Amino acid sequence: MIFGRSERGKPPVEPVTLKILVAGGFGVGKTTLVGAVSEIRPLRTEEVLSEAGRPVDDIRGVEDKHTTTVAMDFGRITLREDLVLYLFGTPGQDRFWFLWDELATGALGAVVLADTRRLKDCFAAVDYFERRSIPFVVAVNCFEGAVSHPVEDVRQALDLDGEVPVVLGDARDRESVKEMLIEVVRHAGVHATDRRERVIR
Repeated sequence: MIFGRSERGKPPVEPVTLKILVAGGFGVGKTTLVGAVSEIRPLRTEEVLSEAGRPVDDIRGVEDKHTTTVAMDFGRITLREDLVLYLFGTPGQDRFWFLWDELATGALGAVVLADTRRLKDCFAAVDYFERRSIPFVVAVNCFEGAVSHPVEDVRQALDLDGEVPVVLGDARDRESVKEMLIEVVRHAGVHATDRRERVIR
């Protein structure tokens, strides 16, 4: 089916568009995640790591990383004929956090990508979304060489509320990333329903 058209004899479907953030620490795989699942050529704002940035960019555990996102990554994926997600990858370093508020405006929810070798690097993202009541899912990026940890151990280490989903996946794999995004949409729907019920009460 061609995007924006429907079966013969049926009116075109107007898709719902939702904004999802992809956040996490420096070098955790945010750019890779957006690129793995985007159906369009992703917009990237990467620059080469410079000598000037070495004192503030902690590359321990990602020594092979030579570039960094300085504004955002952007991609798009159609989950269903009537549902399109716009993905915005946030910059990971502290000095670019001033961009987060603008990127977060209008967001349905977020994926906080975590690397168990450097779990503390995603604390700031978890705290950001908790403080602003933006629904989020923690996605542990599983790849070759990474030590596998049970989901509940990750939840405890990050001191997450019980309702925050923790999922395992691979930021390089399209189907794995789609499952992460579906979980964000599902969790955000539950979060919105809970808020409505509290208002009614």
